[in-house]
Amino acid sequence: MNQFQTIPTVPIYGLNVSKLNMNDTVSYLESIVGTGKPHQIITANPIMIMTALEQPQYMHIMKNAELLVPDGAGLVWAASTCGQPVAERVTGFDLLHRLLDVGQKHSWKVYLLGSTPEVIQAAAARLQSLYPGIVIAGYRDGFFGPDQDAEVIAGIREAAPDLLFVARGADTQEPWIGRYKQELGVPIMMGVGGSFDIISGKTKRAPVAFQKLRMEWFYRLMKEPYRYKRMLVLPKFALKVLKDKESVVKAQ
Repeated sequence: MNQFQTIPTVPIYGLNVSKLNMNDTVSYLESIVGTGKPHQIITANPIMIMTALEQPQYMHIMKNAELLVPDGAGLVWAASTCGQPVAERVTGFDLLHRLLDVGQKHSWKVYLLGSTPEVIQAAAARLQSLYPGIVIAGYRDGFFGPDQDAEVIAGIREAAPDLLFVARGADTQEPWIGRYKQELGVPIMMGVGGSFDIISGKTKRAPVAFQKLRMEWFYRLMKEPYRYKRMLVLPKFALKVLKDKESVVKAQ
Protein backbone atom coordinates (compact mmCIF):
# COMPACT_ATOMS: atom_id res chain seq x y z
CA MET A 1 0.00 0.00 0.00
CA ASN A 2 2.77 2.43 0.91
CA GLN A 3 6.44 2.81 1.81
CA PHE A 4 6.06 2.48 5.59
CA GLN A 5 7.80 -0.87 5.67
CA THR A 6 11.05 0.78 4.56
CA ILE A 7 11.25 3.17 7.54
CA PRO A 8 10.83 2.75 11.31
CA THR A 9 7.44 3.85 12.63
CA VAL A 10 5.44 3.90 15.85
CA PRO A 11 1.73 2.96 15.60
CA ILE A 12 -0.13 5.65 17.55
CA TYR A 13 -3.78 4.60 17.71
CA GLY A 14 -3.19 2.51 14.60
CA LEU A 15 -1.54 5.32 12.61
CA ASN A 16 2.06 4.66 11.62
CA VAL A 17 4.08 7.74 12.55
CA SER A 18 7.64 7.99 11.27
CA LYS A 19 10.49 7.72 13.78
CA LEU A 20 12.98 9.35 11.39
CA ASN A 21 14.72 12.59 12.27
CA MET A 22 14.54 15.60 9.95
CA ASN A 23 17.72 14.81 8.00
CA ASP A 24 16.72 11.22 7.33
CA THR A 25 13.17 12.29 6.43
CA VAL A 26 14.53 14.71 3.83
CA SER A 27 16.88 12.06 2.40
CA TYR A 28 14.03 9.57 2.23
CA LEU A 29 11.76 12.01 0.41
CA GLU A 30 14.58 13.00 -1.95
CA SER A 31 14.76 9.37 -3.05
CA ILE A 32 10.98 9.24 -3.42
CA VAL A 33 10.95 12.12 -5.93
CA GLY A 34 13.12 9.99 -8.21
CA THR A 35 10.49 7.26 -8.36
CA GLY A 36 7.90 9.60 -9.82
CA LYS A 37 5.18 7.83 -7.84
CA PRO A 38 2.60 9.94 -5.95
CA HIS A 39 3.15 10.18 -2.20
CA GLN A 40 1.04 12.03 0.34
CA ILE A 41 2.97 13.36 3.32
CA ILE A 42 0.91 14.29 6.38
CA THR A 43 2.42 16.46 9.11
CA ALA A 44 0.53 14.79 11.93
CA ASN A 45 -0.48 16.38 15.22
CA PRO A 46 -2.79 15.47 18.14
CA ILE A 47 -5.76 17.34 16.66
CA MET A 48 -5.51 15.23 13.50
CA ILE A 49 -5.21 12.02 15.53
CA MET A 50 -8.30 12.88 17.58
CA THR A 51 -10.22 13.78 14.41
CA ALA A 52 -9.24 10.43 12.88
CA LEU A 53 -10.48 8.58 15.98
CA GLU A 54 -13.84 10.32 15.67
CA GLN A 55 -14.22 10.29 11.89
CA PRO A 56 -13.63 6.99 10.04
CA GLN A 57 -13.23 8.84 6.73
CA TYR A 58 -10.39 10.96 8.12
CA MET A 59 -8.80 7.85 9.66
CA HIS A 60 -8.90 6.23 6.21
CA ILE A 61 -7.13 9.23 4.68
CA MET A 62 -4.38 9.18 7.30
CA LYS A 63 -3.91 5.42 7.11
CA ASN A 64 -3.56 5.61 3.35
CA ALA A 65 -1.02 8.44 3.34
CA GLU A 66 2.44 7.27 2.36
CA LEU A 67 4.16 9.05 5.25
CA LEU A 68 3.08 10.59 8.56
CA VAL A 69 5.70 12.78 10.23
CA PRO A 70 5.44 13.89 13.89
CA ASP A 71 4.77 17.59 13.51
CA GLY A 72 2.87 18.16 16.76
CA ALA A 73 4.84 18.29 20.01
CA GLY A 74 2.03 16.30 21.62
CA LEU A 75 2.70 13.43 19.23
CA VAL A 76 6.40 13.39 20.13
CA TRP A 77 5.40 13.34 23.80
CA ALA A 78 2.88 10.53 23.27
CA ALA A 79 5.43 8.30 21.51
CA SER A 80 7.96 8.86 24.28
CA THR A 81 5.38 8.36 27.04
CA CYS A 82 4.40 5.03 25.54
CA GLY A 83 7.98 3.78 25.28
CA GLN A 84 8.50 4.13 21.52
CA PRO A 85 10.09 7.56 21.08
CA VAL A 86 10.54 9.20 17.69
CA ALA A 87 13.91 10.77 16.87
CA GLU A 88 12.61 14.34 16.97
CA ARG A 89 9.77 16.60 15.97
CA VAL A 90 9.60 17.07 12.19
CA THR A 91 7.61 20.24 11.52
CA GLY A 92 5.91 20.79 8.20
CA PHE A 93 7.19 24.36 7.96
CA ASP A 94 10.82 23.29 8.35
CA LEU A 95 10.35 20.25 6.12
CA LEU A 96 9.01 22.48 3.36
CA HIS A 97 12.12 24.65 3.51
CA ARG A 98 14.49 21.68 3.69
CA LEU A 99 12.89 20.05 0.66
CA LEU A 100 13.15 23.27 -1.35
CA ASP A 101 16.79 23.62 -0.39
CA VAL A 102 17.56 20.06 -1.52
CA GLY A 103 15.46 20.65 -4.62
CA GLN A 104 17.83 23.34 -5.82
CA LYS A 105 20.48 20.83 -6.86
CA HIS A 106 17.88 18.88 -8.85
CA SER A 107 16.04 21.92 -10.29
CA TRP A 108 12.83 20.51 -8.85
CA LYS A 109 9.58 22.04 -10.01
CA VAL A 110 7.21 23.24 -7.28
CA TYR A 111 3.51 24.07 -7.26
CA LEU A 112 1.88 26.10 -4.48
CA LEU A 113 -1.85 25.81 -3.82
CA GLY A 114 -3.88 27.63 -1.20
CA SER A 115 -4.41 30.78 0.86
CA THR A 116 -5.49 34.09 -0.73
CA PRO A 117 -4.38 35.36 -4.15
CA GLU A 118 -2.19 38.04 -2.51
CA VAL A 119 -0.55 35.64 -0.04
CA ILE A 120 0.14 32.86 -2.53
CA GLN A 121 1.68 35.30 -5.02
CA ALA A 122 3.90 36.82 -2.33
CA ALA A 123 4.87 33.36 -1.01
CA ALA A 124 5.81 32.18 -4.51
CA ALA A 125 8.01 35.23 -5.07
CA ARG A 126 9.64 34.84 -1.65
CA LEU A 127 10.41 31.15 -2.13
CA GLN A 128 11.82 31.72 -5.61
CA SER A 129 14.09 34.38 -4.09
CA LEU A 130 15.20 32.14 -1.22
CA TYR A 131 15.75 29.09 -3.42
CA PRO A 132 16.75 30.28 -6.91
CA GLY A 133 17.65 26.74 -7.96
CA ILE A 134 14.04 25.54 -7.85
CA VAL A 135 11.37 26.26 -10.44
CA ILE A 136 8.04 27.65 -9.25
CA ALA A 137 6.01 25.80 -11.87
CA GLY A 138 2.73 27.38 -10.80
CA TYR A 139 0.56 28.61 -7.98
CA ARG A 140 -3.10 29.19 -7.27
CA ASP A 141 -5.16 30.43 -4.33
CA GLY A 142 -7.24 28.01 -2.30
CA PHE A 143 -10.64 29.59 -2.93
CA PHE A 144 -12.29 27.02 -5.16
CA GLY A 145 -15.07 24.52 -4.67
CA PRO A 146 -15.55 20.89 -5.70
CA ASP A 147 -16.92 22.01 -9.06
CA GLN A 148 -13.48 23.45 -9.87
CA ASP A 149 -11.42 20.50 -8.69
CA ALA A 150 -10.99 19.08 -12.19
CA GLU A 151 -9.75 22.44 -13.47
CA VAL A 152 -7.27 22.78 -10.60
CA ILE A 153 -6.01 19.23 -11.07
CA ALA A 154 -5.55 19.80 -14.81
CA GLY A 155 -3.48 22.92 -14.10
CA ILE A 156 -1.24 21.04 -11.69
CA ARG A 157 -0.80 18.10 -14.06
CA GLU A 158 0.15 20.47 -16.85
CA ALA A 159 2.78 22.09 -14.60
CA ALA A 160 4.11 18.59 -13.75
CA PRO A 161 5.73 19.57 -10.42
CA ASP A 162 7.96 17.38 -8.26
CA LEU A 163 6.56 18.96 -5.10
CA LEU A 164 3.01 20.13 -4.38
CA PHE A 165 2.35 22.13 -1.21
CA VAL A 166 -1.29 22.67 -0.27
CA ALA A 167 -2.49 25.21 2.30
CA ARG A 168 -6.24 24.91 2.77
CA GLY A 169 -6.48 23.96 6.46
CA ALA A 170 -6.15 20.44 7.88
CA ASP A 171 -9.88 19.77 7.53
CA THR A 172 -9.67 20.34 3.78
CA GLN A 173 -6.11 19.93 2.52
CA GLU A 174 -5.46 16.34 3.66
CA PRO A 175 -8.80 14.99 2.37
CA TRP A 176 -8.32 16.85 -0.92
CA ILE A 177 -4.83 15.47 -1.50
CA GLY A 178 -5.92 11.99 -0.43
CA ARG A 179 -8.89 12.02 -2.78
CA TYR A 180 -6.97 13.17 -5.84
CA LYS A 181 -3.36 12.09 -5.31
CA GLN A 182 -3.42 9.47 -8.07
CA GLU A 183 -4.89 11.94 -10.54
CA LEU A 184 -2.44 14.64 -9.48
CA GLY A 185 0.49 12.25 -9.92
CA VAL A 186 2.95 14.44 -7.99
CA PRO A 187 5.82 12.58 -6.24
CA ILE A 188 5.57 14.63 -3.03
CA MET A 189 2.27 16.21 -1.92
CA MET A 190 2.06 17.81 1.51
CA GLY A 191 -0.43 19.96 3.39
CA VAL A 192 1.31 22.98 4.91
CA GLY A 193 -1.44 24.81 6.83
CA GLY A 194 -0.52 28.41 7.54
CA SER A 195 3.01 28.20 6.13
CA PHE A 196 2.31 30.47 3.16
CA ASP A 197 1.05 33.19 5.51
CA ILE A 198 4.39 33.11 7.35
CA ILE A 199 6.50 32.86 4.19
CA SER A 200 4.66 35.79 2.59
CA GLY A 201 5.15 37.91 5.72
CA LYS A 202 1.45 38.14 6.53
CA THR A 203 1.99 36.47 9.91
CA LYS A 204 5.00 35.62 12.06
CA ARG A 205 6.15 32.25 13.27
CA ALA A 206 6.41 31.68 17.00
CA PRO A 207 9.69 32.97 18.50
CA VAL A 208 12.50 30.42 18.87
CA ALA A 209 11.94 30.27 22.65
CA PHE A 210 8.38 29.01 22.11
CA GLN A 211 9.62 26.53 19.49
CA LYS A 212 12.24 25.09 21.84
CA LEU A 213 9.68 24.73 24.60
CA ARG A 214 7.35 23.02 22.11
CA MET A 215 4.74 25.69 22.82
CA GLU A 216 4.12 27.12 19.38
CA TRP A 217 0.48 26.17 19.88
CA PHE A 218 0.32 28.48 22.91
CA TYR A 219 1.88 31.39 20.99
CA ARG A 220 -0.63 30.88 18.21
CA LEU A 221 -3.46 30.77 20.71
CA MET A 222 -2.34 34.10 22.18
CA LYS A 223 -2.29 35.61 18.69
CA GLU A 224 -5.54 33.96 17.60
CA PRO A 225 -7.68 33.42 20.73
CA TYR A 226 -10.68 32.42 18.62
CA ARG A 227 -8.88 29.09 18.10
CA TYR A 228 -9.37 28.08 21.74
CA LYS A 229 -12.07 25.49 21.02
CA ARG A 230 -9.74 23.70 18.60
CA MET A 231 -6.89 23.87 21.12
CA LEU A 232 -9.02 22.21 23.81
CA VAL A 233 -8.38 18.97 21.93
CA LEU A 234 -4.73 19.02 23.08
CA PRO A 235 -5.36 18.33 26.79
CA LYS A 236 -8.03 15.78 25.79
CA PHE A 237 -5.42 13.97 23.70
CA ALA A 238 -2.90 14.03 26.55
CA LEU A 239 -5.43 12.61 29.02
CA LYS A 240 -6.49 9.94 26.54
CA VAL A 241 -2.87 8.87 25.99
CA LEU A 242 -2.26 8.59 29.74
CA LYS A 243 -5.49 6.61 30.15
CA ASP A 244 -4.78 4.31 27.20
CA LYS A 245 -1.02 4.09 27.78
CA GLU A 246 -0.81 0.31 27.38
CA SER A 247 -2.71 0.25 24.10
CA VAL A 248 -1.78 3.54 22.35
CA VAL A 249 1.12 2.09 20.37
CA LYS A 250 -0.47 -1.22 19.46
CA ALA A 251 -1.25 -1.64 15.78
CA GLN A 252 -4.98 -1.54 15.07
